[in-house]
Amino acid sequence: MNGLRTNLLNSRTPQRIELTEMGFGGAPLGNLYRKVAEPDAQAALQAAYDNGIRYFDTAPQYGLGRSEERFARAIKRFGRDTIHLSTKIGRLLLDCEPDEVTPEAFVDVPQKRIVFDYSYDGVMRSYEASKARLQVTNADILFVHDVCAFSQGSQEASDARVRELFDLGGYRALSELREAGEIGAIGAGVNEWQVCEKLLGLADFDCFLLAGRYTLLEQEALESFLPLCEARDVGIILGGPYNSGILATGAVPDAKYNYQDAPPDILERVRKIEEVCSAHSVPLVAAALQFVLGHPCVKTVIPGAVNAAQVEANLAVLKTSIPAAFWSDLKSGGLVRQDAPMPENRTCYAA
Repeated sequence: MNGLRTNLLNSRTPQRIELTEMGFGGAPLGNLYRKVAEPDAQAALQAAYDNGIRYFDTAPQYGLGRSEERFARAIKRFGRDTIHLSTKIGRLLLDCEPDEVTPEAFVDVPQKRIVFDYSYDGVMRSYEASKARLQVTNADILFVHDVCAFSQGSQEASDARVRELFDLGGYRALSELREAGEIGAIGAGVNEWQVCEKLLGLADFDCFLLAGRYTLLEQEALESFLPLCEARDVGIILGGPYNSGILATGAVPDAKYNYQDAPPDILERVRKIEEVCSAHSVPLVAAALQFVLGHPCVKTVIPGAVNAAQVEANLAVLKTSIPAAFWSDLKSGGLVRQDAPMPENRTCYAA
């Protein structure tokens, strides 16, 4: 079986990081919203590896370390040097009393509480703790996690976290780790492209993990952010191509758009996209996932999975053949921006 196509993260970093066009997002294996049995978690990771996925992303937040620990068991089977691995800084996991546990959106978590810390010491402590949980000596990519307004609760809180990152030495720590060759690339994992654009104005970042915000329904990032990434040779890892649901489910009752009920205008737009999908016999979910890969800055998409069947389904979506006429009809119908790069004639397999 041929391997998945790979894309070079960027051409600037000393370490050459080539990511498979589909990666594995580790949030669900932290028991996001529901408990995932250990055999299912390991089967999902193994299915990803067996099908050619070689990029795995996780974070301390995901299950308060549980996702990283599950990754460790799989990495031991795979061999560390056969994959690319990313994790994140910004949250320290501290021992606490039972009533102090901060599970956020995760269930069945260890007895830990989260403390946000973007200082020099916080970055180093977080990275060392992640390496211990992952049972590895390094990560390939280290992301600043959740300095965006969505995660912090307000724009003011986001601005304060960004200031903390620079004023308290967090960025300096990341830069030192990169310069020492401890990590290959540094970036930020966030929910909004606007904070990425701000970070690029402040320092040298290699890549960003963006949870959506460049999708079939949202292309405002084409106005300034993605052109800036092209000019600066910055790679994008796309974490959420479905706008939190509606581009996977379609315009069904209670469809979710960016974690809320989809408003009428979005429902109507999705219905029109579904009409084009129907005319070309293209599944909406495949169109949504493959659309984002049409932009040259988007190097990989990283949907999550909680069992082997979901991994297989994700790969089937990636491999679905979509005719060029489908993408042309989306543009001619005004359903995507005219300047949106389209994934015509792409292939998911390495030559």
